[in-house]
Parts: sequence; structure tokens; C-alpha cells
Amino acid sequence: MTARPDRPGLPQAVCVMDPAIADQVLPAELRERLAALVRLAPDVPDGRAGFPAALAEAEILISGWGCPRLTADALAGAPRLRAVMHAAGSVKSLVSDAVWERGIVVSSAADANAGSVVAYTLALITLAARRTLSMAARYGDGWPGFGSRSGADGSTVGIVGASRIGRGVLAGLRRSGAGHRLLLSDPYVTDEEARRLGAERVEPAELCRRSAVVSVHAPLLPETTGLLDAGMLRLIPDGGVLINTARGAIVDTEALTRECASGRLEAYLDVTDPEPLPSGHPLLSLPNVLVTPHIAGAQGSEVRRLGQYAVAEVERWLAGEPLLGEVTHQALSHLA
Repeated sequence: MTARPDRPGLPQAVCVMDPAIADQVLPAELRERLAALVRLAPDVPDGRAGFPAALAEAEILISGWGCPRLTADALAGAPRLRAVMHAAGSVKSLVSDAVWERGIVVSSAADANAGSVVAYTLALITLAARRTLSMAARYGDGWPGFGSRSGADGSTVGIVGASRIGRGVLAGLRRSGAGHRLLLSDPYVTDEEARRLGAERVEPAELCRRSAVVSVHAPLLPETTGLLDAGMLRLIPDGGVLINTARGAIVDTEALTRECASGRLEAYLDVTDPEPLPSGHPLLSLPNVLVTPHIAGAQGSEVRRLGQYAVAEVERWLAGEPLLGEVTHQALSHLA
């Protein structure tokens, strides 16, 4: 649909994101919804070069992957900007302190992205609990007897981080009916809150020591960088599995490589440190490790969910309703 910037009385909005994904995130029907709410300016076709001009009259910015950072300098040329609706997950690389100093409202579609990561993680936990990679690697050595096969029911799963994704994974495991024993490690969660989530709250070391599967869902913060170091990984029982769909730097890559190269642990990694791993890295060829290229979040046609969420947030904001995905300055330090 053609953007219609010439409708007086409506606030002006502009979409700034990588042109390669803009039409997937905001297909024609979503732009029609937007056009009934705002004066939708043309998308910025040339990224950073057109960014200052695009913000000059905008009251609402619909951002996404590829949108330049909202620094004080960038905002100086955006005197009318009042709201940022981010049609993606984390806003940490997008916003600066200047955004809140200006009183600009920020919303993220992280909830829409979380569903995809939760579903992906639950699938990995099902595979992990069966030691799928190791069993597949031994397939050529002969058909395993039933006594040597691992089952998913009743295994202990440790969740590192009660983020929206971590909570979603806990809920999915409870619904699965597999009878998993669930552990949770998060410094901001009380014992009672953990119980409401269906888990037992423990410290990271105890979680590693007791879990057959450890799944990482914490944000990357100074205190979580390298959290799962060599010492922590050694605590995971022989035959244990590490899953990371959060941030690669939470796990010590060299230590994990050693544990997996020895055959002691299995790993399913959607994120790595560095990302991507260099060609020839051992984790890319070990039979008991699966490395995927950061695909747990919304992909392909799924990214439309992010646009739907952002457009719904525009509707709520214009109606004076609370934003479901609002990100506050205070909460930002604890978010992914």
C-alpha cells in the first residue's frame, strides 16, 4: 500500500528498519491498519543516511532490526517524537538515556518474539532429554537396546533466568505432562514466586549439580557474563545437556568446548560467543553439539507477529491505554 503522509489531524509515524525485512514485518494489511491511525510517512530506503530527515516530523517511530541508535544527537533533530514502537525484541542497542530524558515512551515486541523462542527451546529440551545427538552419532555402531535409551519423563530441567522466555519454557514444561522436576535460578525471584512458576528456586551451582538439562534464558549483564564458566559446567552431571537460546557470552565457550569434546556433555546452541563462530571451530564439528545460526526467534513469515504487536501498541497508545510491551528506564538494566 502507498503511504499517506498528507492527513492533517493525525500524528505522523515513520517506519525505520532494514528494507529487506520491512515488508515482512509490516505487510500491506498492517500498513492499512496504521494508515487509519496515523499519517504514515514513506519508509526510509537508505538506512542511516535518511534517518535524521525521517525523524524530523515524526511523532511515532516504528523501529526494527537495522534502525540506527536513538542518541541525543539523533533526537535533537526529532523535536516531535513522543513514542517508539520497536517491532523486534531487545531495545538495548536502540535506545539511549536521552530517550527517557525526553519523556519518550518505548515499547518492545519482545513478547511476540518470545513465543517462537519458547517453542524452539521446548523442542530442544525434548531432544536433549533423549540425548538425541549422542544417540544419533552412535547409530552406525548398531541399534541401541531399550535399556540404553534415555527418556524425557521425570528428568530434572534447570532454567537459568526467569525472563519472559524462561517463564514461558517453565509453563510449557508444566503443560507437557512429562513430570519434569523443574529448578530455577534467578536472583530477582523469591522462593514463593518460583513455586508459583512450578519450580524450586536454587543457586546456579546447585542447579547445575542437579540438572540433566540446563537451559539458559538470562539476559546478558555484567553479572551474567561468563556465569556458566568451567567450574559451573563441571558440576553438570555426566551425560548432561546445555541449551543456550539467550546470549552466547553467558557461557564460557572454551570450557564448554572442552566438556563437549570429552563427550561428557551435549550442547544445543542457538547463540555463541563469538557469534558467529569462526570457521573450523570444534563446536561446529562435534557430533554431540548442534549449533544453529540464531534462529530461535521469529523467522520468515513469523516476523509478521512483531509488526502486529507494534501496530496494536500504536492503537493502544493513541487510545490512552497502557502499553503491553512498555520498557521503562528502570527495567532496562535487567532486560535482555
